[in-house]
Amino acid sequence: MENKFKRHLITAALPYANGSVHVGHLAGVYIPSDIYARFLRLEGKDVLFVCGSDEHGVPITFKAKDLGCTPQEIVDKYHAIIKDSFNRFGISFDIYSRTSSKIHEEVASDFFLKLYKDGKFIEKESEQYYDPAANVFLADRYIVGTCPKCGAEGAYGDQCEKCGSTLSPDELINPHSRLSGEKPVKKMTKHWYLPLDQYEGWLKEWILDGHKEWKTNVYGQCKSWIDGGLKPRAVTRDLDWGVPVPVKGAEGKVLYVWFDAPIGYISNTKELLPNDWEKWWKSEDTHLVHFIGKDNIVFHCIVFPSMLKAYGDGFILPENVPANEFLNLEGDKISTSRNWAIWLEEYLRDFPGQQDVLRYVLCANAPETKDNDFTWKDFQGRNNSELVAIYGNFVNRAMVLTHKYFGGKVPAIPENALNDCDKAMIAEIPVIAKALTDDLNNYKFRDAVKEAMNLARLGNKYLTDTEPWKLFKTDPERVAVILNLSLQLCANLAIAFEPFCPFSSKKLQAMLGLAAANTEVCPTSKVDGKISWDNLGRTDLIEAGSLLNPAELLFSKIEDDAVNAQVQRLAEIKKANMEKAAAEAAKLVEPQKEECTIDDFDKMDIRTATVLEAVAVPKTSKLLKLTIDTGIDKRVIVSGIAEYYKPEEMVGKQICILANLKPRVIKGIESKGMILMAKDASGKMRFVTPQETLANGATIG
Repeated sequence: MENKFKRHLITAALPYANGSVHVGHLAGVYIPSDIYARFLRLEGKDVLFVCGSDEHGVPITFKAKDLGCTPQEIVDKYHAIIKDSFNRFGISFDIYSRTSSKIHEEVASDFFLKLYKDGKFIEKESEQYYDPAANVFLADRYIVGTCPKCGAEGAYGDQCEKCGSTLSPDELINPHSRLSGEKPVKKMTKHWYLPLDQYEGWLKEWILDGHKEWKTNVYGQCKSWIDGGLKPRAVTRDLDWGVPVPVKGAEGKVLYVWFDAPIGYISNTKELLPNDWEKWWKSEDTHLVHFIGKDNIVFHCIVFPSMLKAYGDGFILPENVPANEFLNLEGDKISTSRNWAIWLEEYLRDFPGQQDVLRYVLCANAPETKDNDFTWKDFQGRNNSELVAIYGNFVNRAMVLTHKYFGGKVPAIPENALNDCDKAMIAEIPVIAKALTDDLNNYKFRDAVKEAMNLARLGNKYLTDTEPWKLFKTDPERVAVILNLSLQLCANLAIAFEPFCPFSSKKLQAMLGLAAANTEVCPTSKVDGKISWDNLGRTDLIEAGSLLNPAELLFSKIEDDAVNAQVQRLAEIKKANMEKAAAEAAKLVEPQKEECTIDDFDKMDIRTATVLEAVAVPKTSKLLKLTIDTGIDKRVIVSGIAEYYKPEEMVGKQICILANLKPRVIKGIESKGMILMAKDASGKMRFVTPQETLANGATIG
């Protein structure tokens, strides 16, 4: 399908400029988008790769408040860090700009104004959460409390980072403002809404009928949203940081970040190409692809396209949105707030010159169809057993043997000298090249990098089967054939790995004499010459008689000490997080109740008992009917613990009960007693049980 397009516009999700980029961002968005851009350039396509810092999100204001500085100071700092890290990592953007730029404010304001003047918005008043102490309206992320799903503290008004549940402020337990700590109240305010429901039929036709080829996670999430019925979505917010809403009566309001941010793709293009930007956004000859993480699917597939549809004027829509799932770290969800991440900036410091190792590992383990896990041991293993032992080993063998036997000159192949082994190897190269190309065209980058490595596997097998080191004294012409073909395969590897591992590919190209040693690793234009995708699969890329440059190792082994240091760092972070959580939980202990006397306590008959049977009470979600042995008798207690324990988990459990509590009928069942439970401030409850099993009926006092 892509062959009909004259140009290819690639966008990568705009990272928030409130912190550095981590491996989850790289695996989900930036490595796959860079691989695709590099591949298309190698094919000779006209490519524009656009990204920039998203600088108007609520997390920016959080960071500024925490550090006691202005939002502009925060975004200036992190925009520079992110841009520099991307560049040093070889992410080949044609432009990396920012949403705090003057041109972005102009483009975003004009975009809003056109929709406003065309009557595309709904203007309405509604109740929003308000902090009476700070005297400001609160975005969902400004409201924190206890998660109703998992009981975690510090859940936001839109999501719990611990369990990943989507929430609303109304669902939080003990909600409070992050600004002042006060409980928020609701207050009327006016906002402008984009009526997504009016575009429901069009979205259904465009996505559900027209793009069944999209990845399952993308198509499925879009279908779920559309089938569930779309609702008007606010495009403005009561904040003091962002693009001001450019209409009268909107003082103190800014464009909502998810209206503002995707327009950044357009404004960044206009910044780079002020006279030609429209051909990239308003021509049917342009192939547009958005690379994002799964948490941004609805914005890029439903909200932003609806904005473009409402605007009209020929704006194109994405042909594909190959969103990835999430990458976890050492079995735990990556969390910036808990510092549970591997930051690109720190990786570049700790592993200098090894950008390609991380690029390769994150692609080989990419979360394309499901959440995957990054571990330092896997990182070390893939480098040592694949990059070093397969790819690097083959190249080094071919180079060293050529220098040893032919003085570094590429030997010629005598006429009619190819045997069946040679021909079989040669025939396999274009087969692998085609599979690699097909995978890249279909956004299957994890499979694609496997095919690239298969070329190196093929080379190692060929050298092992032919054993040129045993033949040179008796048959140097045969060795000339073997090494010529091995070097041609090295040239193919220099092409095949360029999208994935550009630094080592440039190094290999220089060793083979196909490129200058200092060739730029971030190409932003079409690639010409022998290092082009059209040449992949050929075995005449290096001329006989040409002189090779000295052999160098493409990759070096990563030792245990380097990996153990990273594992230890994460262990220290985890320990600090646990201590912090415990300290915060301690602050939330309920206050002591009013005094009682020993006589009051003596009235309570607290005993041990064992659960004999447990069943759910019909037509209830919280109640269990427990038959227990108290040592005195066998009785029934009805307890509201079904949300914490399943019936089968209760049988055989020893518990403590208040035995002399006056019986009470609950749902038609007489309940004789009460189970002793411990409850924390979040409402989570657990049994109070003896440390050692006691006889039923043992008294506690």
